Amino acid sequence: ETARIAEQAGVDSFTVMDHFFQMDRVAPAEEPMLEGYTTLGFVAGQTQRMTLGLLVTGVMYRYPGLLAKTVSTLDVLSGGRGRLGIGASWYDREQRGLGVPVVPMGERFERMEETIQICLQMWSENNGPYHGKYYQLEETLNVPQPLSRPRPPIMIGGDGEQKTLKLVARYADSCNLFGMSAEHVRHKLDVLRQHCAAEGRDYDAIEKTALLVRPALADIDATLADIEQFAALGVSEVQVMPAGNPV
Repeated sequence: ETARIAEQAGVDSFTVMDHFFQMDRVAPAEEPMLEGYTTLGFVAGQTQRMTLGLLVTGVMYRYPGLLAKTVSTLDVLSGGRGRLGIGASWYDREQRGLGVPVVPMGERFERMEETIQICLQMWSENNGPYHGKYYQLEETLNVPQPLSRPRPPIMIGGDGEQKTLKLVARYADSCNLFGMSAEHVRHKLDVLRQHCAAEGRDYDAIEKTALLVRPALADIDATLADIEQFAALGVSEVQVMPAGNPV
């Protein structure tokens, strides 16, 4: 119902979180939480226009080849509306609870880079092997290929300056920053610009998005003011979250 209302209101993209326990910093872990890609597959059949993705996929939750296949399937069944949002993941409680390996943060970023490389290879004409530090694939066959051209867009979530934004400059079609303030976003975009220069990447080719951390309807004037300031910095998409539980 939320997705249908959002699309009717003109919302451009619909995302869900990639969690299996409710985030205990927000609500009790026992509160309901649906698996993300299953949810998006259902939402794809209830909508016609919005792009669909996770904000963002936790890198440790799925083998990269299977993730590429999952996003491909979402893209095909939605008529070319899928996108890959990915991040380093952080919620150790659900990982330990469900038996997902908990590895050091540095390794998560290395795995994320390999995951993106594997997705890019699976969404290309190269169906040969992939040999990385963490992942070994004998063949990257992916049929059917996504409908999106040239492939589903890749969004990297987070605004860590040393690793996350460097990977954005190297691989991503869009970044996703925490919209804490215009000053925060401005600084992170300056860092991204520096990484783009070092990587030989066109800074303007990367779409800038920001997650609004304040409840959007708590103070509408303040929300609109934030959005205007973000837009002036080059942010073209702002994500908002519904506040509270549905009655």
